[in-house]
Amino acid sequence: MNPKLDQNPAAVSPTFTALQGQYLAFIHAYTCIFRQPPAEADMQRHFNVTPPSVHQMIVTLEKLGLITRQPGIPRSIKLALPAEALPVLR
Repeated sequence: MNPKLDQNPAAVSPTFTALQGQYLAFIHAYTCIFRQPPAEADMQRHFNVTPPSVHQMIVTLEKLGLITRQPGIPRSIKLALPAEALPVLR
């Protein structure tokens, strides 16, 4: 194990695509502004995509360990990485 990485979680560079990064940045920004995570419908409106597209992205982000959520609880998405690791929301 690398003790430097253990001391500074931001030093670990997460791997995600540009689009995944935009979803993560949107989740972070929305949560900061509205004090609650976005609903899938909020992401659908922002990215101008279909409900299945948003849901698949959320499932993918969760499988990659980039977010966590609680099944059956609306607006329970939480980022699993530091805000410093996120790209700028475009």
